[in-house]
Amino acid sequence: MSGKQEIQQMPELSQHHFAAKNEEKVGNVEIEEQVHHEHVEEISPELEQLLHTDPLTGLTDDEVTRRRETFGRNELIEKKKHPFLKFLSYFTGAIAYLIEIAVICSAIVGDWPDFGIILALLFINATIGFVEEAKAESALDALKQTLALKTRCWRNGHLVELDTSELVPGDVIVLRLGDIIPADGRLLGIGATGEATEGDLQVDQSALTGESLPLAKNKGATVYSSSIVKQGQQMAVVTKTGGNTFIGRAAGLMAVATEEGHFQKIINRIGNFLILITVVLVLIILVYLLVANRGTPDGAFKHVLEQVLVLTIAAIPVGLPTVMSVTMAMGAKELAVRKVIVKRLTAVEEMASVSVLCSDKTGTLTLNELTFDEPYLTNDYTSDDILLYSYLAAEPGANDPIEFAVRTAAEEQLEILKNRTHKHDVPGYKVTSFLPFNPSTKMTQATVMNLNTHESFKVAKGAPQVIVRLVGGDDDAVRAVNALAKRGLRALGVARTKPGSLDQYELVGMISLIDPPRPDSAETIRRCNEMGVDVKMITGDQQIIAKEVAHRLGMGRVILDAGHLVDDNKSDEEITEHCIRADGFAQVIPEHKYRVVELLQNRGILVGMTGDGVNDAPALKKANVGIAVHGCTDAARSAADIVLLAPGLSTIVDGLMTSRAIFQRMRSYALYRITSTVHFLMFFFCITMALKWKMKPILLILICILNDAATLVISVDNAKISAHPDKWRIGQLIFLSVVLGALLTALSFAHFFVARDIFNVSAAQLEAIMYLHISSAPHFVIFSTRLSGYFWENMPSPIFFIAVMGTQVFAMFICIYGVIVGEPIGWVWGVSIIAISLVYFIFLDFVKVHIFKHWNFEFTALAWPTKARKAKLAARKVREIQQKHVWASIDNVRQIGLKIKALQALKA
Repeated sequence: MSGKQEIQQMPELSQHHFAAKNEEKVGNVEIEEQVHHEHVEEISPELEQLLHTDPLTGLTDDEVTRRRETFGRNELIEKKKHPFLKFLSYFTGAIAYLIEIAVICSAIVGDWPDFGIILALLFINATIGFVEEAKAESALDALKQTLALKTRCWRNGHLVELDTSELVPGDVIVLRLGDIIPADGRLLGIGATGEATEGDLQVDQSALTGESLPLAKNKGATVYSSSIVKQGQQMAVVTKTGGNTFIGRAAGLMAVATEEGHFQKIINRIGNFLILITVVLVLIILVYLLVANRGTPDGAFKHVLEQVLVLTIAAIPVGLPTVMSVTMAMGAKELAVRKVIVKRLTAVEEMASVSVLCSDKTGTLTLNELTFDEPYLTNDYTSDDILLYSYLAAEPGANDPIEFAVRTAAEEQLEILKNRTHKHDVPGYKVTSFLPFNPSTKMTQATVMNLNTHESFKVAKGAPQVIVRLVGGDDDAVRAVNALAKRGLRALGVARTKPGSLDQYELVGMISLIDPPRPDSAETIRRCNEMGVDVKMITGDQQIIAKEVAHRLGMGRVILDAGHLVDDNKSDEEITEHCIRADGFAQVIPEHKYRVVELLQNRGILVGMTGDGVNDAPALKKANVGIAVHGCTDAARSAADIVLLAPGLSTIVDGLMTSRAIFQRMRSYALYRITSTVHFLMFFFCITMALKWKMKPILLILICILNDAATLVISVDNAKISAHPDKWRIGQLIFLSVVLGALLTALSFAHFFVARDIFNVSAAQLEAIMYLHISSAPHFVIFSTRLSGYFWENMPSPIFFIAVMGTQVFAMFICIYGVIVGEPIGWVWGVSIIAISLVYFIFLDFVKVHIFKHWNFEFTALAWPTKARKAKLAARKVREIQQKHVWASIDNVRQIGLKIKALQALKA
């Protein structure tokens, strides 16, 4: 099911919240306070009839039983795959199938050494994958852990404590300070025993929606399962349970997001190509040998099958999955040192190709804690003054986040509050009377005595319009409040009485509060942009707040409302263009985040997602690489592929650099392995068909084992890190492999005919010469495939160089002295073959560089046209035309903006 369909099933949440203006006239200027609103969820008429439960009686046991049969238990149901079936899934895939066929054929012909080696490689690779995946906890298990375990509920006229899984729609529950809300519910506006309640219920739902501030909710408002009560007490009637809750729908999206990984798709495409050429050429050789040798012992089916089996085993990349897995495992170990834990091994490679990084704001880009920002001051008061007076008028020990932010800022910045003997005392001052926050007055008041002068004064702190009215009006202050509101900053007025009076107030100023960016967020975004990764903010917070945070982070401020993602008047293509061009989206719900990731992926973009809350979990699971930040919820941690243990985002850059180094190593090995396979098959196909020449099976297997064993150390090779996101470009990879393979085949024939016809070597010596050549010439190509540029631009690591050269020196010595190969070829032949292979790899390196320079997708689409390539090429051309028009329009708008600014400057 697509993300759009998922959203369309939830019309009641598609406009979950928005910012509206509440205008109040104070003096000559109106205060424009940005007020948060929530739409009440739409409840079907049938369900609505079940929600009118008597608050002090609750449901009866019979009613609960009937409703549980209809709605089920209040829990998230997970469909688990049997571990054995999961293990078997690691034996699937193009290369795995070909290796399995080789195992079966080895058993048929009785080639037990090969049978054992290949079977062991199969199981080693499957075990690596299974163990790595098993380390990840179940995402749905983590979601369950975010739910409350017990709750207080009215049943049969009694207030009882029961398991949250027992709740059904219509149950009446009691919500208190610190409670995790156990199900979606509607507040009733009354206390636990039916008494009237004063004040709102403060609910922190940042982990669900991304809103940075707790929300004030009262009678009729909806509270969501898994959010936390921060202040107050009320009863609520349960409206939705289990999979129908807000968090339940998030769990449903996580179950949908189980697609085949990008890396697995790449491996399968490489495998399909190698299988195609291997099967076709080996079958031709099989048929040819059966027909050419029919009626003789050499024509027996089992004998011919044994011959082609050896060719197949030597040709297929038996070690490809293992080398890839070991390379990624080494990278994961390297990242772990930097406190980046990789849960899904293939995410190491996929991160190198990520070109868009979607990031949650609250708790990810920001600290998720209100902080004192630059205040507005008047009447010659200073920043220290407003902090001191705010502290005096702050309620000690209150759980309100605004009070906590004020107390924290004062304690950190004011010298007189440091090194106190009692944390509630203010040296030089004594609070003689305190009136806590009252919803009707919207302010706190304190009467304070200055212990040095013994004079008393009053301090008031509260809503800006209330404080401005208290001081008799102040148009400049109102304008300042409006300016702060337009930037998404929460304003709080502070006033004190004038000297000698306890009735006349004067304005001290306006505190501004914001959830600030993490100290390293701006630098991380800048470095990501330098590396070609576009960072987009996707948040449940208000649009103006998102724009202010984006500005402080140095991001673009094109932050769109979530309504752009579910506009029925726009096609998916148009919405995708919005996603690509926008710097972020605000006022989103989990389904919107999921939709953004899905649309970008449908365009062929590899997407990374960072987050910390339950609301991020579906998008983290859907993204190519999900990254859970330090301090995240269990749900986010389990849905993610990578978990950051260190605070902040700077380790993401470490992850990008390490993953790109790993990508270069893996692409190097893949290009080398495909090239050597193409060369091997082309040469032996031609030589077998033309001359019926063959090599001892032991020598073929030796080439396969030695060369693949040596390339295992590519995981520690030096790598040149790309300045842009890496791409596999399979068309380029295969085209280059075929060209290099063909050139190596030409060299092989040159060796064969020169040795046989010019130097007239014996058959045994010819076999040894060809063995050494086929072992060394393709193997040295790996020194070239390490880079897209010339080989000398980045030298290999000493370990890698020694491993590759060591295998070829070993091969040279056994040929020189005739060990295994049968007849010695001497030092002249041995050294000459190695030298020619080294010189030839330099020639191939120049060929590679020029192909990298001139190759493009259009060339592949024309050279090897397929339906998919033709469609992709046509779509690219259409998109290029559209983008030219779009960017032309943007340039025109920018020019108009510059002209307007110039005119304004002239008028000024």
